[in-house]
Amino acid sequence: MILIRSITNRSWYYGNQSLKTKILNQTKKFDCLQISCPNKKITMAYSKKNLTTSCTLTATNLTGMTDLNRDAFNKIVNVPSIKVNKKLIQQCMKTYKQRKFYRKQLSAIRDIPDDDEYKFVMLDPEKINKLDCMTTEERKFMTDHQVEEKIYEYEMELTYWNWTYDEIVKAILPDDVVVASSYSRIGHIAHMNLRPEHDEYKHIIGQVLIDKTPGIKTVVNKTSEINNEFRFFKMEILAGESNMVASVKEHHCSFEFDFSKVYWNPRLSTEHARITAIINRGDIVFDIFAGVGPFAIPMARKGGIIFANDLNPESYKWLAHNRKLNKVEKRLNTFNMDGREFIRTIVKDELIAMATSAKPEYERERDVHIVMNLPSLALEFLDTYRGLFSDVSDEVQRRIPLPTVHCHCFSKEMNAGMDVLQRTSAILKHKVDSAVVIDVRDVSPNKEMMCVMFKMPRDVFTQGIPLENESSDQPAKRPRVL
Repeated sequence: MILIRSITNRSWYYGNQSLKTKILNQTKKFDCLQISCPNKKITMAYSKKNLTTSCTLTATNLTGMTDLNRDAFNKIVNVPSIKVNKKLIQQCMKTYKQRKFYRKQLSAIRDIPDDDEYKFVMLDPEKINKLDCMTTEERKFMTDHQVEEKIYEYEMELTYWNWTYDEIVKAILPDDVVVASSYSRIGHIAHMNLRPEHDEYKHIIGQVLIDKTPGIKTVVNKTSEINNEFRFFKMEILAGESNMVASVKEHHCSFEFDFSKVYWNPRLSTEHARITAIINRGDIVFDIFAGVGPFAIPMARKGGIIFANDLNPESYKWLAHNRKLNKVEKRLNTFNMDGREFIRTIVKDELIAMATSAKPEYERERDVHIVMNLPSLALEFLDTYRGLFSDVSDEVQRRIPLPTVHCHCFSKEMNAGMDVLQRTSAILKHKVDSAVVIDVRDVSPNKEMMCVMFKMPRDVFTQGIPLENESSDQPAKRPRVL
């Protein structure tokens, strides 16, 4: 793939070699062209006069390094520069703003030995290495201010601290290994999912990430999938401190927890906000798998009355801690129970209390929500609602408030929305055609996290109606997928 850019009008053209040839044959339209091959990291700067090549600045090739030697990254480079009167520096920097040399901890303005009147302004070697590569505006600046029309080569040393994370790791890894640049940040902790081919270099990757990312003090790598009842995964510390207690801010709420013993995913921040936005002041919310409180805490701060539960004792501990931290003790009730037990006791008792106005706070009608954020298992817990109120009087059954359920799950099917709807109906033994299915995020190329939202049918609470007893003449409706 060839990327061709008109430096004059800053327009990019994408295509193959034939497009490159076609455009070069029509060079009268352009003062200068920049042609890039991203795979080879080569930039071709073409003008009406000549064709030049400038290679990207790269760190010294240190393939195979497993113990970090920062001094090994020191490298002498020649940077194209122009000689400018120091009175014109500000105007020069404005003109060359997008094309000046940039490196962390380095200024593009350099002193000239034994010359107090002029300074060097270093230019980006990927964009300018000859006068012909300058735009009309840049050439005009030189002409108008009588700047010497000459490109100097300024020799300087780049150290470890001037290279980026990607440049350093790329210099260490073999050519056929992709740079691991993706990670999740949880307070001072960076959580990576390294591939097997990174294993030999994992500790040096962790140390470089700490060096290049302000605020990161610990780098961990997941060593297994989430496959235990308490929803946290095994991890190893690649570099940095062993402190796993993280402090996180999300949607104006503060959370503290031991990341090695609980589940927290910053990629669900948008989903936390989406469901919280649905909750109004005074609403009743049952959070069946609450974790450390990413749904429960902001909902309580918003004025909801929250009943939050988690089976993991460590999650329960930090949920109670975060309740105090955010000063929502009066509106957030915490429990450490199995999800089914929580539904059969706390949820059932509170809904009956609402139906009978047994508590002063239930004297007025309130909206009720049930949040079930355990994607791997939450759908299986829906059968607990079948016949939940079959042992109470008909009068109470009629007055039971029907909650809106927000149930998260995974799907690997092509039509994930229909798959989730069918599985939900099968477990409830009742059709939920009015359900809305939300596509939360892509977990992997063939796996999606979904959320099915529906009003609980009264028949499910009272007795449940098997699907086979319902008319099958009408075709199933397509779910609304958002």
